[in-house]
Amino acid sequence: MSARLLKKVLKEQEELQQHHSQPSTTDDEDGQDPGPSPPAASSINPFDLLIDDEDDSQINPQQDDDQEAAEEVSVNMHKEFVRNGTKSASSTSNKKLKKKKKKKERENSSSTTNKILDKPLDVILESLSLDVNPSALSRQQDPEKAKDVVEEERNRGKQCLTSLLEVDPKYLNAGNELRRIFGSKVVKSFEKNNQASSSRQLRGGRRVNHLSRKTYLVSPSDHWPRWDGSLSMEFLETKNGYHYFRYVHPPSYVEAQKAFEAAKSIHDLNGIASILLHHPYHLDSLITMAEYFKFAGDHEMSSDAVAKSLYALECAWHPMFTALQGNCQLKISHETNKPMFTSLFTHVKNLDRRGCHRSALEVCKLLLSLDSDDPMGALFFIDYLSLRAEEYSWLERFAESYKNDTSLWLFPNFSFSLSVCRYYLEREEDSKNDNLDATRANSTDLLKQALMLHPLVLKRLVEKVPLKEQFWVHILKNSFFSSDQTGIPSLDHLINLYVERNYLIWRIPDLQKLLKETAQLVIEVLETDRNDAKDWACVRKEAFSCKKNEYAHLLVSDFSDSVSSAPPEALQDFVVDPRMRDVQNIIQHANPPNQRHPTREIANRSALAVLFESMLPWVNYGDERDIGVDEGNQFDEHDH
Repeated sequence: MSARLLKKVLKEQEELQQHHSQPSTTDDEDGQDPGPSPPAASSINPFDLLIDDEDDSQINPQQDDDQEAAEEVSVNMHKEFVRNGTKSASSTSNKKLKKKKKKKERENSSSTTNKILDKPLDVILESLSLDVNPSALSRQQDPEKAKDVVEEERNRGKQCLTSLLEVDPKYLNAGNELRRIFGSKVVKSFEKNNQASSSRQLRGGRRVNHLSRKTYLVSPSDHWPRWDGSLSMEFLETKNGYHYFRYVHPPSYVEAQKAFEAAKSIHDLNGIASILLHHPYHLDSLITMAEYFKFAGDHEMSSDAVAKSLYALECAWHPMFTALQGNCQLKISHETNKPMFTSLFTHVKNLDRRGCHRSALEVCKLLLSLDSDDPMGALFFIDYLSLRAEEYSWLERFAESYKNDTSLWLFPNFSFSLSVCRYYLEREEDSKNDNLDATRANSTDLLKQALMLHPLVLKRLVEKVPLKEQFWVHILKNSFFSSDQTGIPSLDHLINLYVERNYLIWRIPDLQKLLKETAQLVIEVLETDRNDAKDWACVRKEAFSCKKNEYAHLLVSDFSDSVSSAPPEALQDFVVDPRMRDVQNIIQHANPPNQRHPTREIANRSALAVLFESMLPWVNYGDERDIGVDEGNQFDEHDH
């Protein structure tokens, strides 16, 4: 401590003592030390003096002698401070520190606020990792536009939500689902046994191994040809949150398409097979051969041809074509997009026949998401697949959220499938001892509404399942369930589609019991009040008001489990659309009487071409005389 500061302290102490105590001159004259004075508040913090001492020593180091001279006095004063002024010194020091902190905080806050005010609002929100919401600002400025802003925000929220039609890639592989059902050992043994039949190639000669591209929809086989890049896809536009695309054909593919149309016009299957020799991924040719193999009974080759077409279609996807996320549109109105829908729908049916219902459900989601107009009728297939895959919760959410011109529960397939779905969910909740949701209708109420809305379904199910018990005959005698037609073409067609697709669901005894009890309940309700039947008839007419069949493009045979076959003499004409052809006239035109089929040479020809030709009834090999006898017998049979 410096002598200068020590003198100031002593002077202040003397003034305080004189102010608080009586003067004692006698003690001062005698040179005796004054007695202990009462505690007085010091205006100087001794710790601040220590800091000042350090500063002063750095400024003037020559005062070391003064410090040594006043060392004894400082020790005594230090004791006095400790004894009398510790409390007061600590309180004053705390107050000074708090004042300094508040002052610094005010300076810092003022500086930061000035900096923040200098920045624009967008920059500030971006620094805080927040999104700018101009609608909130406009809502505060203009309250009249609040409703419009709220609607816009809701639409944005719906677009941001995960789409119900989003496809899970891990369920697209049918092999994985078969392994989950039967086990990996069974599937491996089956693949080994069928390895020889599955290794049939489209090209003659030895097998060439190459690395195939990995795809989501199908798993390419080793014997498939390398992808030749014969297709591509172009981006069209973005509208309402959806990206629109279409396939593009290069000149080489256009030439192959012209050759296919020429072969199809004359029903030349050999010409279609020759196209595949030079263009192994020509889509229409692959689809046509798949149909032929299906009619011929070779379902493995048929599935292989469909898988090749899907492989080619996926290899041509645009980098922005995120089809599995449900935000892309591929309108069937473009002619080049039609093979995608045909191949996907056939692939769904093939997966369903193999028992891979979950994989079929995911592919059906993709098919429905690609075109909101649903040209293939996936909306009347997806409820069956979700029930078979036991995706009950998803089906309820889909029926509540999917946007359509008509409410989904008004369609026959959804009105009955939702009651079945609720029945299984109730069983799951009972097994888990969970509390049932009182706000939801139970399965009996849903099935009752379905029977009141579509009574014709009960009669069709009794005939198709079939239900042969005697009480079903008694129920069908009621006038409400005895009608054969609804009088509405669209509704009659949809009922036929539902019964043909979903009749297997109603072969379960528990569901038959539920159907019986609910049908009896409907009869009891109608006996008490016949106006209910009239009310539901009005609902049917309003929901399906069109006098024409709006769903005539959906064939009942496309939704059937039974595989149609054709006689060998009619296979030559399978390339014709079944909606447009008269098989008998085509056969007579293709095989006129007294026509001699020329023989064909097999030397120095492709083995595949010979294989396809041998399947055709109008192609002959060998001695022409023997063939002529057979042909004569054949035409004699036609004449008879």
